[in-house]
Amino acid sequence: MNKSVCSTLVLLGAACSHQAMAQSQVTIYGIIDTGVVYTTNANAAGNSVMKMPTLTASFPSRLGFKGSEDLGGGLQAMFVLESGFAVDTGGMGQGNRLFGRQSFVGLKNNYGSVMLGRQVNMTYLVTAKSDVMGPNIFSISSIDSYIPNARSDNAIGYLGTFSGVTVGATYSFGRDTSTAGGASATGCAGEVAGNAKACRQVTAMLAYDSQSFGVSSSYDIMYGNTGAANGLTSSDNTDQRVTLNGYAMLGDTKIGGGVIDRKTRAAAAVNTNSDLYYLGFSMPFSAALVLDAQVARLNIKGSANKSTLSVARLTYNLSKRTALYTSLGYMKNGGTAAIPLDVGGTVGTGMNQFGVMTGVRHTF
Repeated sequence: MNKSVCSTLVLLGAACSHQAMAQSQVTIYGIIDTGVVYTTNANAAGNSVMKMPTLTASFPSRLGFKGSEDLGGGLQAMFVLESGFAVDTGGMGQGNRLFGRQSFVGLKNNYGSVMLGRQVNMTYLVTAKSDVMGPNIFSISSIDSYIPNARSDNAIGYLGTFSGVTVGATYSFGRDTSTAGGASATGCAGEVAGNAKACRQVTAMLAYDSQSFGVSSSYDIMYGNTGAANGLTSSDNTDQRVTLNGYAMLGDTKIGGGVIDRKTRAAAAVNTNSDLYYLGFSMPFSAALVLDAQVARLNIKGSANKSTLSVARLTYNLSKRTALYTSLGYMKNGGTAAIPLDVGGTVGTGMNQFGVMTGVRHTF
């Protein structure tokens, strides 16, 4: 309340509580990131291809709005609206959604944050510190496209940190309303009367971070329904991931790794078990020059299909906001595996693939 108004009320004998006026702010931010990528064995004939990627470069491009309002007593209202887009075409990402990366509103205080809407879930958050390559075009995102796209529609989320311990969870009433929502589209809108499991998703995370190391684990299970992708055509069908991740700081160098165990229980009793292992490091030579490298391996249990990824990225920061980078990668596919090196790319069945990308990233 304005001090002059309060003084007048006191002179008139009225009560004055000295409550502060609510403070609010809105931030506009974004990333524009693209370049040119070359990969070998992009089809069964073994032909190579040179292109400008759509889904990601060193980071997916985005435009976001976030804001908060001080409600007093340590309570804040908050929101995030974040849109993904393709720099090469100007098209919208995440299944042509306006705010496909994030779209939620919530409240937060010292006990954590509660969020309602489309949001990244715990599988997305849990690898953020241990996966040194992140959503780079050559990364574990190529092996499991769900990792950088782990978002849930119609979700209630909670996230809180207490003395280095972070706990979080999401519960979705219908995990994916789009059939064209990008690399992890599943077409399972949910919210079906009479079926409490249809298209539901539950994720949870427990993590600990100190100045020198961190460990984290997560659980993620999604249920299917009629018409859903990847064989999850019934609410009895499930896709489950459990992760264990960690990192350590050796001076300025970070070493990070983890394992993602996945079990699918799809229609027609098609069940698969797999483990994805990854280990990498991030080493700054200076404030301007940073080297990141990682090795990852996908093991499909009971199958000859094995894929091993090796990738390195050198980034030169022209400023705090603009960087040039080059990524080199090699994907070795065994059996009839056909996992491409680049996210959203293609490769001939059982073929190995080499690639290089050079690009520029600008943040604002």
